Amino acid sequence: MKRRLYTLFFGLGFSMAIFATAQRTEATLGESAGTVETDRKALSAVRGATTAHKSYTVYEINSSSTVVREYVSPTGVIFGIAWKGLVYPDLGPLLGSYASEYLEALRQTPRQYGRRRLQVKTNRLVVEKWGHMRNLQGRAYAPDLIPSGVSVDAIR
Repeated sequence: MKRRLYTLFFGLGFSMAIFATAQRTEATLGESAGTVETDRKALSAVRGATTAHKSYTVYEINSSSTVVREYVSPTGVIFGIAWKGLVYPDLGPLLGSYASEYLEALRQTPRQYGRRRLQVKTNRLVVEKWGHMRNLQGRAYAPDLIPSGVSVDAIR
């Protein structure tokens, strides 16, 4: 009996230690570009291409299942995130302070069965998901944060 109890407590303690040291796995919309390197480490991903455009910079990180592109304005704020891969990323940490707004809008968005595209819009956020098995894509962006002269279509 005592041995089982010790084993149970050891297992619980080990699990709590793992969860306590876990880090966020995606960049947060509306936050600074400093999260890009942190995210790469947390995903155990390799740094992909960094592409500078006239009005924004794209940082790419590649994990074994998903490629995430983070769009950063000249002021250093992430205004859009796009992904492509085998699975959709967890949108909670991806959206940060926008997550609760997204979840509420998602609950109110009617389901259209047979459609492979989902778009959730609020006053401050747009999230789009599409694709099929092994080719899941999407993007999330805050329209108010997009730099002037940049088209929404650039977030892909």
